[in-house]
Amino acid sequence: MQRRYSFLAIFILASLLAGWAASANAQSKEIKAADSRAASANLPEQSNSAECPLTVPQEPLFTPPSPYSDLGFKGDFWYGSNSLWTAVPQSGVWAGLPHNPEGYTQKVFWWRDGYVWNEEPDLVVTGERLDTPAPPLIVSEATNAYASDIGSAMLVGVDFPTLGCWKITGKYADAELSFVILVAP
Repeated sequence: MQRRYSFLAIFILASLLAGWAASANAQSKEIKAADSRAASANLPEQSNSAECPLTVPQEPLFTPPSPYSDLGFKGDFWYGSNSLWTAVPQSGVWAGLPHNPEGYTQKVFWWRDGYVWNEEPDLVVTGERLDTPAPPLIVSEATNAYASDIGSAMLVGVDFPTLGCWKITGKYADAELSFVILVAP
């Protein structure tokens, strides 16, 4: 008789646990679906490169002054003038960027002929999404950068609040430079 009660107790406990697990799983799926719908309702629709006027290499190609002319990033091209330039990816796309609560993070290097890395950078960077309204680009204060593979440069961190087509503009003294990039998953 005691075995029968033990079996019955185990059966009831197993049934309760199975029911609880199924309920928790269904509730979890409902929450994820609701979160997904809420997130997509708040985020502008993604775009693709066909809808985005990506920046392409200049004609003729821009070559920075020495010693920068010997530097470069694999898969990027130099874009700008001696007064202000940056490296833009050949594809026009930044994909797979790290994601944090502020958005998709990228470092952007800027150069200027005669810039010395230990001087205070007077660079201001802004950005706007071109293909649909979006929250503004979040930009860190410019800082100095120096390494043998990049020379003296200015560096800002940017957080794109959404994926999509973005225009980035840098201003330093009398120089201004803009480029368009697609931020993709």
